[in-house]
Amino acid sequence: MLATGPSLETRVAIEDLYATYVLTLDGRDYDAWIDLFVEDCIYVVKARENEDRGLPLAALAFESKGMLRDRIYGITNTLFHEPYYQRHIVSSFRMRAADDGYVVEANYLVSRTKAGELTEVYSTGRFRDRIVEIDGALRFAEKRAIYDSELIPNSLIYPI
Repeated sequence: MLATGPSLETRVAIEDLYATYVLTLDGRDYDAWIDLFVEDCIYVVKARENEDRGLPLAALAFESKGMLRDRIYGITNTLFHEPYYQRHIVSSFRMRAADDGYVVEANYLVSRTKAGELTEVYSTGRFRDRIVEIDGALRFAEKRAIYDSELIPNSLIYPI
């Protein structure tokens, strides 16, 4: 007999949250992306080796929506870089109920396309997230993008 877990309705709502997450990033709708997080959120992009060993070093680490807003301001107004497009693909996910919401894990793949160049695999890894319900809507309380490669491009500009 299968153990009962979160309801089908909850699974569909979390799937919708993930779809919205990648569509806002791929569409560069950063205000809508920020709205997917709680005010005191945690957003981390970290190497698998550091995550698995419990080491704190991360490529990016933010501890509030305010910090996310600062990063987006920097991306859109102050950083000069060769523009590129990202496309996110997220796998099916595994979830379990937690005291204050849900712990969700899924694999991801992000491709990058620069003008006049072939599309390349930019990052692969897994999301390890904590999702909570705020005012009837699911939001990310914690989002960890744990990338597989020990090396990352020197141009980690846009969120994963």
